[in-house]
Amino acid sequence: MKLAGVKFDPGLFRGKRILLAENNDLNVEVAMEILKEAGFEVERVQDGQAAVEMVERADLGYYHLALMDIQMPRMNGYEATRSIRAMPDAGKATLPILAMTANAFDEDKKEAVRAGMNGHLAKPIDAKKLMKALEDILRLS
Repeated sequence: MKLAGVKFDPGLFRGKRILLAENNDLNVEVAMEILKEAGFEVERVQDGQAAVEMVERADLGYYHLALMDIQMPRMNGYEATRSIRAMPDAGKATLPILAMTANAFDEDKKEAVRAGMNGHLAKPIDAKKLMKALEDILRLS
């Protein structure tokens, strides 16, 4: 149980759908275990281009937020976020997006904000920090 001792509001997460854009299988395994245990439904893509395409094709409100790796093939997380933010559908363009990256320097956090991301989480994933960030985002939306 990855969430033993981690406090969160399970009612806030149950049934919410997350788009997980991550190309590293080990990171996906850890994130999926935590997110599913918390009650989320999770869909995974392996690159930024696929993330943009999934958001474009989805009905408005289908995804409640996206967790976006930065270093991915075809299109990185910054580019994918900028593409989502530029979508003509304002509802899709404002999808909450959190960066999940091993790059945790101040400059990386600033670049995430410049790209239009709503926050930044360092890898390896810290379940407490992840749950807190997800609660903060979902309470605002």
